[in-house]
Amino acid sequence: MSLLDAHLAHLTAALPPFRRCEPLLARWGATLARRLTDGGRLLVAGNGGSAAEAQHLTAELVGKLRDDRQPLSAIALHAETSALTAIGNDYGYQEVFARQVRAHGRPDDVLLLLSTSGGSGNLLAAARAGRAAGLRCWAFTGPAPNPLAEACHEVLAVDSPDTQVVQELHLVSSHLLCEYVEQAMAEELTPPAPAAGAVRAGVEVVLDGGAVRPVQA
Repeated sequence: MSLLDAHLAHLTAALPPFRRCEPLLARWGATLARRLTDGGRLLVAGNGGSAAEAQHLTAELVGKLRDDRQPLSAIALHAETSALTAIGNDYGYQEVFARQVRAHGRPDDVLLLLSTSGGSGNLLAAARAGRAAGLRCWAFTGPAPNPLAEACHEVLAVDSPDTQVVQELHLVSSHLLCEYVEQAMAEELTPPAPAAGAVRAGVEVVLDGGAVRPVQA
């Protein structure tokens, strides 16, 4: 089997259990949409490839995924390089995210931590700091159970032993999460259709043989 075939076989094996994550992503998207449009923020962090994916997510939220909308507050903690190195130098690498969570997080904000292993010490410290500060703590991980899944309130765990497949499905999850955020925002802004017989701005809308026609009230 070629490298490509082997990789695709691992990815294909991970897809059926991953499909079960859709209700969780939809619920997270609706929660994020409410919190971020109310002035809250999303804090994210990861190490290595997971750091890159976390930063990809914040870029989509501050910018946009598809249609234009208001910018949303999302901060990638690992991208704060001066803070990261100062904290690491003064307090140790285990604290590089936890101290930023205590600085930036507010009750009911969301903290999303990405780890393929679910065992990174600096992410575990961040989860503990987030829970102590009243944040909602979520995680993207590899197979559960793992320490980070247990430290957070909720987890999306990709059931694959292949680190590359886990990261690839974390990226899919990030895109879907953004899509659900934008969908929830669009639904919130869409006015409800007028009901039959409703009076609005001096015009009564009635059904006329299956069609809608305005009649002066």
